[in-house]
Amino acid sequence: MAVKTDTFTPPTGKKSKRGPGRQGPSWPTHLALIVAVLIISTPLIFALIKSTQASSQVISPNMLPGTSFVDNLSSIWVEAKLGRYMLNSTIVAISVTTGKTILALMAALAFVYFRFPLKGAAFTLVLLSLMLPTEVLIIALFDFVSRDLKWANTFAAIIVPFLASATGTFLFRQHFLNIPTSLADAARIDGCGPLRYLTRILIPMSWNTIGALAVIQFVYAWDQYIWPLVIVQQDDKQVVQVGLRKLIEVGGQTDWGAVMAGAIITMLPPLIVFTLLQEQFSRGFALSEDK
Repeated sequence: MAVKTDTFTPPTGKKSKRGPGRQGPSWPTHLALIVAVLIISTPLIFALIKSTQASSQVISPNMLPGTSFVDNLSSIWVEAKLGRYMLNSTIVAISVTTGKTILALMAALAFVYFRFPLKGAAFTLVLLSLMLPTEVLIIALFDFVSRDLKWANTFAAIIVPFLASATGTFLFRQHFLNIPTSLADAARIDGCGPLRYLTRILIPMSWNTIGALAVIQFVYAWDQYIWPLVIVQQDDKQVVQVGLRKLIEVGGQTDWGAVMAGAIITMLPPLIVFTLLQEQFSRGFALSEDK
């Protein structure tokens, strides 16, 4: 008795890459996204155009790019000491980012892998420090740093008070809690100490979280304004945000083309850091255990 079998005939034509019932984004979606991007980027586009215009054109409604960007930049890079301010901000931002990362790693290691009295209360105090911005503590901090420590007009006054990071401690603690405890037990059996376990095992497994924290802390340190303005009075130790503000003359004539050129240049270091660490930044805040 013959058995009838079905033969498979491959379909002709190109195979659709979309699943059943799935459609690509419609043109209203693309239009809405384009409009949103244009609205958000309008201040940046305006500053970029005005930075290329001469001082006589900046105050006009002319929105065509000019040819004076190099002249505007050169006038503030040397004369207004913008280059020196950017170097100071780079030193401060790198120091703060590095110090915060190291201290946050060690604090998270203690909160996860060590047992000590009132550990929960101590971690609660760390989280409560997030509710105390610098502006609330600025008077007491100024008295302590300038009168007791004698650090006024130094880089230490801008760097040291910001080395502790409750955000970094919280991020690393949550990340370390996702790592199986059996890994720590195996390292302990092999005679691995806490610092060796941190440097050899935890840090290689935490590069995404480290990159995410580095982006946040670098941008935060780069954008400091109020505290450096209060504690530093010497121009050779001042940061770029305060230096950029000094370009705006109070009651006099301001070269807004040069100001816009300086604003564009000061955006580049945080943008470069975010571009280099964009993948780590995205993965570091991913809500998964394989981050």
